[in-house]
Amino acid sequence: MALQKNVLFACGTGIATSTLVSHAVTEAMKERGININSTQCKATEVRSMLNGVDLVVSTTQLPTDLGVPVITTLAFLTGVGKADVLDKIEATLRG
Repeated sequence: MALQKNVLFACGTGIATSTLVSHAVTEAMKERGININSTQCKATEVRSMLNGVDLVVSTTQLPTDLGVPVITTLAFLTGVGKADVLDKIEATLRG
């Protein structure tokens, strides 16, 4: 049975970049047996949207005191280090 996790995807506007990253991560995790309920938001909205969230994936810096794991990465935009970031996301969600 696949794991079910809640992931918040954040970027500057909560639209374009977070959509791209959300789709990429959701598909990659599905292949690894993890189903993701994804929510997208602006970086400024993250703190107010943490209820029930297992992980935050962001393309911009966020506060370090959110109380949930945060992975900040541009790998899905540049392609550099993407496999490593996906491994880190998987390890965090399985943690």
